[in-house]
Amino acid sequence: MRTLVYYVNSTLDGFIAAPDGSFDFLPQEPEVLAHLAAEWPQTFPTFTHPQFGIASPPTGRFDAVLMGRGTYEPALKMGVTSPYAHLAQYVFSRTLPPSDDPQVQIVDRDPAAFVRDLKARPGGDIWLCGGGQLAGQLLDQVDELVVKLSPLVIGSGVPLVDRGFDPRRLTLRDARPFDSGVVVLRYAAAG
Repeated sequence: MRTLVYYVNSTLDGFIAAPDGSFDFLPQEPEVLAHLAAEWPQTFPTFTHPQFGIASPPTGRFDAVLMGRGTYEPALKMGVTSPYAHLAQYVFSRTLPPSDDPQVQIVDRDPAAFVRDLKARPGGDIWLCGGGQLAGQLLDQVDELVVKLSPLVIGSGVPLVDRGFDPRRLTLRDARPFDSGVVVLRYAAAG
């Protein structure tokens, strides 16, 4: 069975974006970007591959990416209809019309049921790109959480997981600290 991996950038106080959905305040240190390009190349938008020396299409564990509307819209505003063209792309939205891009499927049904079905199909692992509301709806389906933890406190914004109080225990599998204060943490869902 395929694994759902929530791989995301977060501040120390648990926000993945500003209240307006922007994330340009999150640090982009060269040593961290080089590590991520080597270890997680499929999580870079396709159009950035030449900039980071990533072979296109990149090899790795993922063959699909899940996004909420708020995560997908910045690419649309830049005129990019298929930000992760090297992956099957599923965008969850009840307000977006069907995509004109054949590489992007707009999903307007229950995310958890859709992901259960997707995980049962043959294929590689599935990357949950964001956002917080979608992560909240899919938390029961998440098998692994990878957080690039940035040394920032912002006070408010889009939470890492947006759902009601429901404590979950995770098991730390790996931690990679950087001199800049960024730490990449990899957790497995407790089973």
